[in-house]
Amino acid sequence: MLGFHGKILVIDLSAKSFEVRPLREDVLSKTLGGKGLASHLLLEQNPAGVDPLGPENSMILATGPVTGTPIWGSCRYGIFTKSPQTGCYSESYSGGTAAEYIEKTGYDAILLRGASDEPAWVEVNEKGAVFHSAQDLWGMETYDTEDTVRARLRNNRPQVSKAGVICIGPAGENQVSCAVIENDYWRSAGRTGVGAVLGSKKLKAMAFWGRAKKEIAEPALARSFARKIASRGKEDAGAKAYKTMGTSMLVDITNQAGCFPTHYWQKGRAEHAEKINASALHEHLEVTPHACLKCFMACGRLSRVREGKYKGLRIEGPEYETIYAFGGLCDIESIEEIAYLNDVCDRLGLDTITAGNLVAFTIEAARLNKVDCAISYGEAEGIAELLKDIAYRRGVGAILAGGIKHAAREWDLEDLAIHVKGLEPAGYDPRVLKGMGLAYGTSDRGACHLRATFYKPELSGMIDPDQIEGKAEMFANWEDRLTIFDTLILCRFYRDMYQWEELATIIKACTGLNLGVKEIRAIAGGITDDTRRFNIREGFGPREDLLPVRFYTEPLPETGKVITRTEMDQLLADYYKARGWDNEGSPPNGR
Repeated sequence: MLGFHGKILVIDLSAKSFEVRPLREDVLSKTLGGKGLASHLLLEQNPAGVDPLGPENSMILATGPVTGTPIWGSCRYGIFTKSPQTGCYSESYSGGTAAEYIEKTGYDAILLRGASDEPAWVEVNEKGAVFHSAQDLWGMETYDTEDTVRARLRNNRPQVSKAGVICIGPAGENQVSCAVIENDYWRSAGRTGVGAVLGSKKLKAMAFWGRAKKEIAEPALARSFARKIASRGKEDAGAKAYKTMGTSMLVDITNQAGCFPTHYWQKGRAEHAEKINASALHEHLEVTPHACLKCFMACGRLSRVREGKYKGLRIEGPEYETIYAFGGLCDIESIEEIAYLNDVCDRLGLDTITAGNLVAFTIEAARLNKVDCAISYGEAEGIAELLKDIAYRRGVGAILAGGIKHAAREWDLEDLAIHVKGLEPAGYDPRVLKGMGLAYGTSDRGACHLRATFYKPELSGMIDPDQIEGKAEMFANWEDRLTIFDTLILCRFYRDMYQWEELATIIKACTGLNLGVKEIRAIAGGITDDTRRFNIREGFGPREDLLPVRFYTEPLPETGKVITRTEMDQLLADYYKARGWDNEGSPPNGR
């Protein structure tokens, strides 16, 4: 089938061996690659009830049919497994440059199984996999790891001018439940603990290089479509906003709406918002817009701290979610300090969203005398030390390393803890944005904001945030479209430019399939059914689709709003119906 290499590389880390397997055309046409293909493989390859940190838990890296093509927003890869953080379906995506090099190895997916008996890193190219010792890399932070692997490739592979590298830091090595996989220093496959799975397999890094090229169906159509989108992007308000301010622009938007989570979900507005918003970022840090390959939006902020204690610190970011996690939940009032905590997390290989939630939860636990930990809101250095303790499993950090569900049970604070399926929400309070309540509840990987990015229609006025009737149907439509994004694999920030018609054009140009909206939605629905089946097989049901009790019972002080249990029940019932599932949220057999 066009748009694919038609091959999967299976790497057995236990045996230090590999094999190349063909991919059937019917599987590719049914799944369209990316998330669709990986979900199909997880159901097929992973035993039910597998230990997420056991050698039998498969991990799949996948690209999509648009990877390596001229299509804007296409330089992303996905990682799929069973999550050690939640115990359910795990997906995480990253941008930067790595996807282009993964694509050049000539495989549509790379499946990792087993576990090495000693630290290793793996080199992947068109001929398969080469195994290297990583004994001297074990213990390195992420930046140094990436630099060292690149240097070894330069020294030992004179034919390789450039390569993609992904790696883990100490948090992944120590199998911390929120450990990430990083590439290009600051780009992270950031949620659900995929770094911990690599750590359990003693795989420190992977490098990718090659010259493989796949054939797409209509190269001229792909090029003309890309030119058309680039032309539109020059005048597009959203593209201009991302390039000018990046995701940090959301601080003012959510704070004004009263849905910026603050003081561990006790408030919806931060009084210090002007100190941590986009204006503060661009005033106090030297900022240059930074783009992934195949992107004209340049939403990334390549930033350097101008003055003060952290002068000279250089990162890409901080992004909105990191600002919310530390500036909102932990009440950090300095954008420079948020940048510092961002850097700590990146070096250690920690997810910033979960890290900020865990720290704020610990602050509340300490205030309630549930744990002996000298930490307070707004104290960046104390927070940084706790982050290090989490990464190295020291003291209180050893408990937090097991995740929010584990810590809440240990400290008898399960009613205080904010999470769905073990994953903490992003920076959009569902008591104000009730569609985000449905998003958090039904997401296959836990409380995820990216499954449908439904904060966009609610904050922009496309639908009333308080509306319940008819919301699930609109949500399912957005979710289906963005499931196709993850199948192709495309960046979320092209969601306004790539409606159904544009997605049909992209699919036709890359694969040759001439599909209508109904047919594309059927593929998306089938993928969502598969991820639901995966979670049901792992013991998750409608009870796990509910929100934390605090969202039902604890009004936000600024607005007095909650999302009631009755509202959530109706949203779930309507969503199950829109999906064609039964009353218990189970998909029909054989679809």
